[in-house]
Amino acid sequence: MQLAFTEAEAAAGRQEVPVGAVIVHDGKVIAQQGNRVEADHDPTAHAEMLAIRQATALLGTSRLTEADLYVTLEPCAMCAAAISHARIHRVFFAAYDPKGGAVDHGPRFFSQPTCHHAPEVVGGMDEQRAAQMLKDFFSARR
Repeated sequence: MQLAFTEAEAAAGRQEVPVGAVIVHDGKVIAQQGNRVEADHDPTAHAEMLAIRQATALLGTSRLTEADLYVTLEPCAMCAAAISHARIHRVFFAAYDPKGGAVDHGPRFFSQPTCHHAPEVVGGMDEQRAAQMLKDFFSARR
């Protein structure tokens, strides 16, 4: 999770919403990314999406069945769908997102009967640190 926080801090330094994601496969980090929505002019350039793209390209497969995702914020619906389609084994996230989250909030994507694959999920890992990073970022922008 520390690497995800490092990516989130780097994203904040680029004036991006501070979210970082890391994918671990066979005990090795194979992808680490921070949000790049503004830099790439791409609304899909969330940290999770970028990390999934990086990991699948590295492994040469569309499935990450043995991989774990660490992310500093509860994934949104778009990212939850990508996580499901990539068949990621486990998801660990830091801060809960009552407004935009889709795992424990909103549509609760992985609980839907139409969800093809639901990973194991652990939320709230170092939640206070992630929540404070987001609060500080948005406070500075207002």
